[in-house]
Amino acid sequence: MTHITSDNNVITLINTFEVDLEKQQELLELLIEATTDVMQHIDGFVSANLHKSLDGKSVANYAQWKSKAHFEAMLENQDAQVHMGKAAKIATKFSPILYQVEHTTVVG
Repeated sequence: MTHITSDNNVITLINTFEVDLEKQQELLELLIEATTDVMQHIDGFVSANLHKSLDGKSVANYAQWKSKAHFEAMLENQDAQVHMGKAAKIATKFSPILYQVEHTTVVG
């Protein structure tokens, strides 16, 4: 389960993909498959949350890893590389950036 707090000792990958309108669902399904079949079984994986934009032009992946080292090890995983290569072919552009949560505000 995803816990977004500044005291949660994880790193966050926010990867935003730009896609042609007719490719959004295809990319989303590929990312779900990658998470279910590969990513969740890699050491250090915590969670993934996939979002699709209302305009149909973007997909965002908010994923948590135990550490930067775990994330970097995933990048070397051959099964993960297969899925990442497929996603790169579907997207017109993507921007993976690692973050650290500094502040959250929750009402209720």
